[in-house]
Amino acid sequence: MRFEEFAAARSPALLRYAMLLSGDREQARDLVQEVLTRALVKWRRIEGTDEPYAYVRRMLTNEYLSWRRRRKLATVPLQEDLDRPAEQGPEHGTALWNLLARLPRQQRAVLVLRYYEGLTDDEIAGVLGCRGGTVRGYASRALAALRIEITGDRLEEVLP
Repeated sequence: MRFEEFAAARSPALLRYAMLLSGDREQARDLVQEVLTRALVKWRRIEGTDEPYAYVRRMLTNEYLSWRRRRKLATVPLQEDLDRPAEQGPEHGTALWNLLARLPRQQRAVLVLRYYEGLTDDEIAGVLGCRGGTVRGYASRALAALRIEITGDRLEEVLP
């Protein structure tokens, strides 16, 4: 498969994944663009793997985990986005997304890989470059933190 075909077919899924990780549409676009740019340079090696999408998804996960960790940059939406109706997505401030956004990056990545991408703990460990036990630990701590936040009367605010 040529890189152009891969990018056309998988860009929407990569963008959705990046949006779930970052919680911000503009940052998600930047992440995907950066990763696809680097993937183009390595495409011969990537297309030779069993699953090019899994390889690029790992690149995207690593880019998200390391991308500008120490500073948060404000973004300005492009003019073309202002004319389009708002897309459903995590950046619209739902209570559940606000809770997820407060989790550390690795914990959020584990939950997105597990519940959005449907990966097993061993597959997540491969993406994050850690052990399966570490993945289970991240997931356990993330879910415990969410359980603490979602209590009694707040449950109606979070879940529709």
